[in-house]
Amino acid sequence: MLAIVLLLALPFCAAESASSYAGSTVADSYPPPGATNTAVDTYFPDASRVGYAGPTPTGAEPAAIVTAVPFSKVEDVFPLSRPNSADGADITFNVMRQWGNFAPMYSVESFGLPDASPVIPEGCGINAVHLLMRHGARYPASDEPGPSQFASKIHAAASKKGFSATGDLEFLATWTYKLGVNNLTPFGRESLFSNGVAFRYRYGKLLNAFTDLPVFRTTSQDRMLDSALNFAAGFFELRTYETDYHQEIIIEGINFNNTLAPFQVCPNANSDDIGSFGDTKASKWADIYLQDARKRLQPMIQGLNLTIDLLIDMQELCAFETVALGYSKFCDLFTEEEWEGYEYYVDLDFWYSCGPGNPTAAAQGLGYVQELVSRLTHTPINVWNSSTNSTLDSSNITFPLNQPIYVDFTHDVVLASVVTALNFTSLAATGPLPADHIPPHRSYISSQIAPFSGQLVAQVLSCPASEEPTHIRFLLNDGVVPLTGIHGCTEDSNGLCALPSFISGMHERIGQIDFAHDCFANYTMPDPDSIMDGRCPS
Repeated sequence: MLAIVLLLALPFCAAESASSYAGSTVADSYPPPGATNTAVDTYFPDASRVGYAGPTPTGAEPAAIVTAVPFSKVEDVFPLSRPNSADGADITFNVMRQWGNFAPMYSVESFGLPDASPVIPEGCGINAVHLLMRHGARYPASDEPGPSQFASKIHAAASKKGFSATGDLEFLATWTYKLGVNNLTPFGRESLFSNGVAFRYRYGKLLNAFTDLPVFRTTSQDRMLDSALNFAAGFFELRTYETDYHQEIIIEGINFNNTLAPFQVCPNANSDDIGSFGDTKASKWADIYLQDARKRLQPMIQGLNLTIDLLIDMQELCAFETVALGYSKFCDLFTEEEWEGYEYYVDLDFWYSCGPGNPTAAAQGLGYVQELVSRLTHTPINVWNSSTNSTLDSSNITFPLNQPIYVDFTHDVVLASVVTALNFTSLAATGPLPADHIPPHRSYISSQIAPFSGQLVAQVLSCPASEEPTHIRFLLNDGVVPLTGIHGCTEDSNGLCALPSFISGMHERIGQIDFAHDCFANYTMPDPDSIMDGRCPS
């Protein structure tokens, strides 16, 4: 018996030996094969048949966005384990906030208005709210092959003689790939449910102004629908949410007009030279910031050449494994400086692919801005020159204009495009991002713009409080955004803009954006790329 125990323990004690399964993919499935639910009615009746629920009178709807001082910030990632960096010198350093668009959403302190709070200004009233929210944490998308390709390379190397892993990389000798594709992780589902609960606390009072059931929108992608449903279960009530509102599911596919997935009808946004221009910029930076990591980690692994691309895959695995499995050994392989480098790597990709530095960004965000103006003015859209869906948006059933609460779900790149189309110039204040160094005090940080469960909120207010709205302001992941880039909106310490001025400024901005040209015309990226408004230069 002792000999058997020793044999089983040997691969874990011998640091340089590698199992043949290293890098292989592991997947589980639930419910178990053959399990059925046919006995539910007989043996497990639902609550309506059991009865005895006890008295259940409801209370008043909350309105914490009006009354809650101090504001409750999003800072926790329970039940995930917070990772450390390789040097771990600063215990306040948060590796998760360096993950760019793979970072869990956190409350942004300020976008240049340090005295502004998400709680509405004193004396004002909340009249309506518009939420544009990214889906929750997910597995790698099908167009993000890096993590799975890294696993394949480990598996191929481990299957040959001469492969060994030591030191900090010793775990790779028995590591397996446990990630799925595209769909939400448990943390992603939990985050959306919790955000639904939080939104009810902040804006629940507005439900009293409805005369019919709300219409919330999402797209047909699995993670998009799951995000919407989990949010609704938190916002309404788990047992009743399916009948408490209408869930509109808009097809997300090539050539289907959809403002929540506009890239499907913008060919230039999907081209290598325009849509993926950010990849080129980011790759140049990666060749700089990961050189020290390569020198440090390569001696710890034999039989596999740790290229810069593989090191990026390892940083992505840190993020994806953490949000999927709760913990990742890849995280503490990189120093604080290398994690800061990774965040800037993502910033470059976003700025030049779907942000202020890409000529299709404003065009992609145009459709949602047109819908926002239509809702604010209670006026149907009558010009179809963007990604708006004329069939759905022409109907007051699928596109109502009288709701005090609007909720739409979208993708990270769309959030980035929409804030560009809205001309939030404070995010681009420090100018185009260089690919050879991190500029100090940069204004464009992707984890603050489009993280997992990221959210853009438009608060329609009356100041002083009344039944007629007079002002509007925007929160991006709880940070109040200055609106000084919008013609007619003046500086305001609370980020307020008079509603007529905002609407007029949006009409002007809409008129500046040429969707047909920017998405379909044959042009090349300017070199150098000095674009700062998401528009193709004249």
